[in-house]
Amino acid sequence: MGQILALVVLLLAILLIFKMVRVVPQGYEWTVEQFGKYVRTITPGLHFLIPIMYGIGRKMNMMEQVLDVPSQDVITKDNAVVRVDGVVFYQVLDAAKAAYEVSNLEQAALALVMTNIRTVLGSMDLDESLSQRDAINAKLLTVVDEATHPWGVKVNRIEIKDIAPPRDLVDSMARQMKAEREKRANILEAEGFRQAAVLKADGEKQSAILAADGKKEAAFREAEARIRLAEAEAQATKLVSDAIASGDVNALNYFVANKYVEALKEMANSPNQKMLLLPMEATGILGSLAGIAELAKESIGQQQEKQAATRRAPPPVGR
Repeated sequence: MGQILALVVLLLAILLIFKMVRVVPQGYEWTVEQFGKYVRTITPGLHFLIPIMYGIGRKMNMMEQVLDVPSQDVITKDNAVVRVDGVVFYQVLDAAKAAYEVSNLEQAALALVMTNIRTVLGSMDLDESLSQRDAINAKLLTVVDEATHPWGVKVNRIEIKDIAPPRDLVDSMARQMKAEREKRANILEAEGFRQAAVLKADGEKQSAILAADGKKEAAFREAEARIRLAEAEAQATKLVSDAIASGDVNALNYFVANKYVEALKEMANSPNQKMLLLPMEATGILGSLAGIAELAKESIGQQQEKQAATRRAPPPVGR
């Protein structure tokens, strides 16, 4: 009988020792209650608690946690109904507040986030809600973090995952986008045509300027050629006149024959003449040609006499 009693006492002692030892895992904090009243919080590690007097209240996860926000219908400022969902990242900083300031932390945080999503999106137009997602996240984070601060919770991020307008509204937006793209394409095409017309007109202008410059240069050169021809004719006429004044009949024959040949050339080049009759004497033309030959011989003889006189002249005597 005594051995049985000792065995029972030993078993009770071992059970009390197991009840006294508490090991808190990393990333968690446990609250300690004394007869149901919170007294302190134990951190990760080995702890000893007196059984019956002290007990474990709540086991709080101190790591960052993710809370999915289910989809809900939200009416925007311009009465468009959109379906919105999101995700929340939060972390418990004070285990005692998170355990005793709110009954169900996750449910309370979820209700708070969903309510503020409706509030924020309800104050914005559909276009703003679709294009300003970062602003929506920032507003939600500010409001929700401030509201959960008394619970010992820090909300790190709130992200809107999807904002889905109704199908008919999506089709209308697609048509609007298509029309806008076609408008931009037409504007670009018209701009291209305008630029091409401007370039073409500029090219025609430059071409006309160059053609005018070419005609101007050609007219200038033609006038210069006419001036030189007139000067040559004037010089030839002067020489012939001097020869006639000195009593040279061959010069007169040369002048008459030259004009006669030019008149024949003009008559032969006329397009309206099919047959040309020349009632003239061949001896007259031969005599004129003979006069031309005599003039050429006399000119050559004069040049040779000048060269011979130059050779016979004595060289100058130096002092």
